[in-house]
Amino acid sequence: MSSNNAIELIYQDDYLLLVNKPAGLLAVPGRGADKQDCLSARLQLQFPDALVVHRLDMATSGLMVFARGARMQSRLSNMFRDREVGKRYVAVVAGRLEPETGEVDLPIAADWPKRPLRKIDSELGKPSLTRYRLLELDVSASRVELEPFTGRTHQLRVHMAAIGHPILGDALYGDESSAPRLLLHASWLSFAHPFSSEPLNFVSAAPF
Repeated sequence: MSSNNAIELIYQDDYLLLVNKPAGLLAVPGRGADKQDCLSARLQLQFPDALVVHRLDMATSGLMVFARGARMQSRLSNMFRDREVGKRYVAVVAGRLEPETGEVDLPIAADWPKRPLRKIDSELGKPSLTRYRLLELDVSASRVELEPFTGRTHQLRVHMAAIGHPILGDALYGDESSAPRLLLHASWLSFAHPFSSEPLNFVSAAPF
């Protein structure tokens, strides 16, 4: 594998892999020949049995789990579905976040005329819950920890924009020019090992 395709491997065993996805790289292949380079394809060059369990947006960086083999993929996918996996993100959002802790409980639905965008929709939206905590205040921005209790597409981006604090660099729900990239990073994952049940905790510092 060439150096520019190198993957930052955080953890590996016979059952799962944990990697640090860079911003700007697709997690899985997209539609079209120009969207085949992705984290899963690169990882499968080194680990042919690596299978996708969950996803991160192309613009988001951070921790991703891959299963080794179909049996572990099923087990880990069920754990994510049943909310047995703890997830936290670090983001920088516009404005001064007040109060310093809280939650956003707003239903999210696909915005079909504007795909792939999502929107808050009280009638058609699926229940969606995000908890947030202020980490640090800057002059015009806030560094926050975000904890999604549901896993809707674009959930953190939609929720923060909905309360008036879009994530900096967000080309879909905020101001793309406010940062050189989307300032959202999957920083923490915690779950029981799908084979041994040993507790696993992984931390990745935000690169911004």
